[in-house]
Amino acid sequence: MTTWNEFTQQAPELAAFGKVRFDSGVAYLATIRPDGGPRVHPVTPILGEQLFLFMEPTSPKGNDLKRDGRYSLHCAVEDSGGGGGEFYVRGRAMFTDDPRMREQAVQAASYAPADRYILFVLTVEFAFMNTYGEGKAQTVRWSQL
Repeated sequence: MTTWNEFTQQAPELAAFGKVRFDSGVAYLATIRPDGGPRVHPVTPILGEQLFLFMEPTSPKGNDLKRDGRYSLHCAVEDSGGGGGEFYVRGRAMFTDDPRMREQAVQAASYAPADRYILFVLTVEFAFMNTYGEGKAQTVRWSQL
């Protein structure tokens, strides 16, 4: 499984674009409900050496990820013309209660996570970006080797 840091080393331009897009506001996390259906949640991704997500311990998304770690994470887009572009990643999320990981996530966060929040570390197996110019999408894809 590829960490955010490893992804950054393997695809630096794509990772830099993704960081800008994820830092621009809310992103949308897709998880898998117990019945197999999709579920979408607004989240604030945290990028450091890892891709992190904090959440309430009672959140349905946390239960989804603990049961089945597969996820997709898509940036917000400002307008129907594609705004600053689209970026998404997919991979596996893993719950962690490791104090060192938590400290890394807290240090990288743009907000002060509550002590009660639980933490997930997300791997990157696939990344995708679209930028829009002159009415055409320019697409870049990356996948784990």
